[in-house]
Amino acid sequence: MHDGGGDRAQTVAALDRLLPALTDQGYRFTTVSAGIDAAPSMVAAPAGSRLSGTALRWTQRAAHWSAQAMNLLLAVALVLGVARLVVQVVCAQRHVRRVRRPRHTRPEVRAPVSVIVPAYNEAANIAATVRSLLASAYPALEVIVVDDGSDDGTADIVERMRLRGVRVIRQANAGKPAALNTGIRAARANLLVLVDGDTVFQPDTVYRLVQGFADPSVGAISGNTKVANRRRLLGRWQHLEYVIGFNLDRRMYDVLECMPTIPGAIGAFRREVLLRVGGVPSDTLAEDTDLTMKVLRAGWRVVYEEAAIAWTEAPSSLRQLWRQRYRWCYGTMQAMWKHRHALRESGAGGKLGRRGLPYLTVFQVVLPLTAPAVDVFAVYGLLFLPWSTLALAWVGLLLLQAATAGYALRLDRERYGPLWALPFQQVIYRQLMYLVVVQSVVTALIGNRLRWQRMVRTGEVAALIGAGQR
Repeated sequence: MHDGGGDRAQTVAALDRLLPALTDQGYRFTTVSAGIDAAPSMVAAPAGSRLSGTALRWTQRAAHWSAQAMNLLLAVALVLGVARLVVQVVCAQRHVRRVRRPRHTRPEVRAPVSVIVPAYNEAANIAATVRSLLASAYPALEVIVVDDGSDDGTADIVERMRLRGVRVIRQANAGKPAALNTGIRAARANLLVLVDGDTVFQPDTVYRLVQGFADPSVGAISGNTKVANRRRLLGRWQHLEYVIGFNLDRRMYDVLECMPTIPGAIGAFRREVLLRVGGVPSDTLAEDTDLTMKVLRAGWRVVYEEAAIAWTEAPSSLRQLWRQRYRWCYGTMQAMWKHRHALRESGAGGKLGRRGLPYLTVFQVVLPLTAPAVDVFAVYGLLFLPWSTLALAWVGLLLLQAATAGYALRLDRERYGPLWALPFQQVIYRQLMYLVVVQSVVTALIGNRLRWQRMVRTGEVAALIGAGQR
């Protein structure tokens, strides 16, 4: 007479005590069917019913395991996400206190600088890039534009400008690393600044960028890249990502002395360092990350200069953004694997191996792979949980991210206006970036080769900077 389901242990224990006593008193027990002389009620289930029952049982077990796995991934994603924010903010505070304190003893750097601009079909922005470089408030500067087989007249545009201090080198298309190496060989100065062909400098950018070379242990310096075309929603999302993610990370890497990437848009190197590491490598799709890791493993410090600002053109469509981030992510994983032996090294290389590489692995690969559990849980919560619980959790996480974003914007001296786009970024943009990581990991696991994905330039940087947008 048990009511079905649940734990039957108490019922069985009670019967074990009751039945012997009743039997001793002469009672006889039988089934209902035998008691009324009816046909037996215990009949074998047909094969179809047994199969359906087995399938239902395993489906229930699978659902239970899936729920447990989702809860585990959710916990991992939340812990990693919060831990990253805490580490970023703590290190950023240390970085700000260190770099913004008065520096009375550091000598001023005014050594000649060669700026190398690799260009392939950069007709939309190359004129603005070159003009901004020549407008630099720096006493000794040469600009070398290496045209890598462009078919849109990039080199012709620069030559027609007839600007003093600008050289144009033409070569057959061989890729960005080859163009950079051509410029490095042709450069006259011992301090080299590498700049993308869609990047616009401020007048004080070069000066501020190279001041870190007053420290003889510094081999390379990363500048502060900003998104120029941020008027549309996609541009605002990338602007927030650059300020919150990339630049906060660079402050943290500077503090931990394990900077893994100097962006191609703005970076400065000692000539001797580039020659010692063999120039810009071409065997990964993230040559900037690969090169930076080589510099660290050669024993040099790599630092971040927040005041050296470069304005760049971000992808203006979701397709271009996907292709760019797919290449970045896949190339970064290539570089991480290539430099995995840094884990066993000492000095700057060991800091990269035991600080930078684990951070990249956890927060650039593992976290994006587990973070979709948060979205799955959100859908689950909409269907089965009280909306108040789900809303409270989502709003709490969003407020934490908004506070971090506001802090990052303040550090970069940016306006708080773009914060209104943050909730929409969490709903759409974040999922897109996670899918990019998933595709990159799958590509790496199955051993496919990814080709260079070039972004089509629109000239928005030249137009916006020319109009005075800051």
